[in-house]
Amino acid sequence: MVKVCVTGIGLISALGGSLEDNWRNLLAAKSGIRLHQPFPELTPLPLGLIGQQPCELTMLTHMVVASALQDAGLVAPLADCAVVIGSSRSYQASWEMLAKQMDEKFHPQGDGVFGHGAWGMGHTQESSMSSFGNWLDTLPQMNAIAAARQIGASGMVLAPMAACATGIWSIAQAALLIQTGQCQQALAGAVEAPITPLTLAGFQQMGALAKTGAYPFDLYREGLVLGEGAAVFVLESAEFAKQRQAKVYGEILGFGLTNDAYHPNSPEPEGKSAIAAIKQCLERSCLSPADIDYIHAHGTATQLNDRIESMVIQRLFPEKVAVSSTKGSTGHTLGASGALGLAFSLMALKYQILPPCVGLQQPEFDLEIVTAARLSKIRQVLCLSFGFGGQNAAIALAR
Repeated sequence: MVKVCVTGIGLISALGGSLEDNWRNLLAAKSGIRLHQPFPELTPLPLGLIGQQPCELTMLTHMVVASALQDAGLVAPLADCAVVIGSSRSYQASWEMLAKQMDEKFHPQGDGVFGHGAWGMGHTQESSMSSFGNWLDTLPQMNAIAAARQIGASGMVLAPMAACATGIWSIAQAALLIQTGQCQQALAGAVEAPITPLTLAGFQQMGALAKTGAYPFDLYREGLVLGEGAAVFVLESAEFAKQRQAKVYGEILGFGLTNDAYHPNSPEPEGKSAIAAIKQCLERSCLSPADIDYIHAHGTATQLNDRIESMVIQRLFPEKVAVSSTKGSTGHTLGASGALGLAFSLMALKYQILPPCVGLQQPEFDLEIVTAARLSKIRQVLCLSFGFGGQNAAIALAR
């Protein structure tokens, strides 16, 4: 089997504008979560914003792709590079803005769906939407196509959508393309700019949003905190990376992806499909549970996710496997969260440091949760993502 290596990482989140800033702030147990009120008609909420206002998908993608290329020592055009960039929300902010503009056009007196002056998206979407020339540019796959244009890639482009499992699934698909010899090089990851009125209102209606912050695996956890973020990777066959003498962060060993076929927003109570995804990943990676030194958990800080994820980890892994979630630092970046987790896991492999579970004060579960960054011998790591609709993803990495 062809070995797949990671040779470049681009990472932007509320925790920092670069890979190095994110890693340094995470190890210092800092959080990018603050109380914000981006939309006047909605109450203030803790959010993981990159700037003071919600950021725009296209700009975020452009920045993170440029960072990944620079980190890998690559210069565009990269004609033969595959592009696999996913998003669970994609251009939703643009669609909400378009709906608002149409509403105002047909109901100038403010008696339309959105009401007078409501849903004012006071951010950079405003300028891009006022000259909304071509709505085709905001179809879900167009963000991946824009990334392909940016790097001059004329090969295959994929734009996966698998809820919160999107990031891991994107990287797994790219690795598969390289393993099967369809390309030697791929740009893969996920980008999410989900701070929109509809997304916030939807999660609030579900009762899923925290009121003060994100506290994964904590006895007093309140729910998830939405965050913006993007993580994009340069993947290459080991042979190709060696030829160009590229630095290597780690190797992608294998992955698993299953679906609960159970419920739109509740995980299957026994965690059967989640367990199947992890077993599938370990089998494909030629690993046993005892081989895993660190698990980057999904750890959303919601009641159900943390309880069932803890049960799954306890059922499969030895007691002393180190576990942490980084969502207390970045917020929950939905489709990008697994990609962010992969970036932090690769940094853990590189520096042999376990990242802390920021926000955790009083653990509810009997897990070996990392509460402060510490040196540790790390050879193999596992990243987990569990998305709405019952999407379960696991990916294994090695030094």
